[in-house]
Amino acid sequence: MATKKRVNEVDAYLAKLAPDSRGALQRLRKVIKSAAPKATEGISWGMPMFKLGRQLVGFAAFKNHCSLFVMSVKVLDAHAKELARWMSGRGTLRFTVENPLPVALVKKLVKARLAENAARAKR
Repeated sequence: MATKKRVNEVDAYLAKLAPDSRGALQRLRKVIKSAAPKATEGISWGMPMFKLGRQLVGFAAFKNHCSLFVMSVKVLDAHAKELARWMSGRGTLRFTVENPLPVALVKKLVKARLAENAARAKR
């Protein structure tokens, strides 16, 4: 009897993208996983989302850019100066394939979200 291999929802999302956007988001995904190795990933609100207790961060590709959704106004405000170049709207960081978000900055944001979620869980 053949067994069906379950297709990861995030892999399926990425497979539908243009190669350059797919590569940019695969690199972002790898950075997020390295900063939050215990987080789970899935699709929420139609985009890949990492969760650990609560939502951490999400990401998506659009026609002319990619986005990272930090899911926290508090974290965004705390890093406003560093993020000014990429801010688009209240909670969205926009970047392009040619100019991705710096790895160290993504790790810092994910770790800030981990700390924020851990503090909420203690309350």
